[in-house]
Amino acid sequence: MRFARIQGKNGAVVCAVDANGAALPVQFGDTGAPVRELQEIIAGGRAALGRLSTSTPAEGGKLLAPIIPHRNVFCVGRNYSEHAAEFAKSGFDATGSADGQHVPQYPVVFTKPAATVIASGDPVDPHTDITSALDYEGEIGIIIGKRASKVSRDDAMDYVWGYTLINDVTARDLQRDHKQWFIGKSLDTFCPLGPWAVTADEIDINDLQLQTRVNGELRQDTNTAQLIFDVPTIIETLSAGITLEPGDVIATGTPVGVGIGFDPPKYLVEGDEVIVSAPGLGELRNTIGVDRGHLASVGTPAWAQTW
Repeated sequence: MRFARIQGKNGAVVCAVDANGAALPVQFGDTGAPVRELQEIIAGGRAALGRLSTSTPAEGGKLLAPIIPHRNVFCVGRNYSEHAAEFAKSGFDATGSADGQHVPQYPVVFTKPAATVIASGDPVDPHTDITSALDYEGEIGIIIGKRASKVSRDDAMDYVWGYTLINDVTARDLQRDHKQWFIGKSLDTFCPLGPWAVTADEIDINDLQLQTRVNGELRQDTNTAQLIFDVPTIIETLSAGITLEPGDVIATGTPVGVGIGFDPPKYLVEGDEVIVSAPGLGELRNTIGVDRGHLASVGTPAWAQTW
């Protein structure tokens, strides 16, 4: 199933997105209670999906991020070999590596505050007062479905509830100057997420084509089969000493084609539109520094493009 969150006149509601693009508010059929947060469904496990019922299409409202985790978004860096190479050559990687190789031996993990999460259609603040090297990173996000501690690789996929799209927006100069990644990746609005959250049964995470376009130009186009550390490895690594909780979100890394990979670099500027997409996960659309409003009828099949 595909789930979106809509801010309507009576507050936020979770909606199921049907095959025609209509957003249908969901409630638990046994209680009639509307679902306000995706975490309510995730916390109920797989059985919760069977308890859901839908009502008539929502009349309108603002598209929200489908989920905002209760704590930082976990992120994996340098997880596609070609991107690792372009990053190493860019001069912006101040972290270095002990063996001098651009492909990491172990997953490189950092975080972004949950407060950075914004919806598809929300504007990204370019923060031009503190950065002049704004970049995009299209990624697949994992949504954890149940408490995970010391999970083996073989069992890891049992803990995945679903997936979403993420744009790991980055201030490259801050990333370089501070010699760590947190500040450069954690400025306000730097984590567009959505437009939907999709249950794991609908996505083949081992064969998913991830693309990023800037103003219509295809910049990133890579299959998840090229991940250095796949989803089971990421979950095994994190859960070895950090207990993952239902609703935690993990960004799996970005492929080759980010702005710093070009000569000269292609940084984002005000007015640019970035679209991250993958089959089944929709299109995550955000404009740099421009608020287009994004109020529309959620019943239109083209709603993912008009919010």
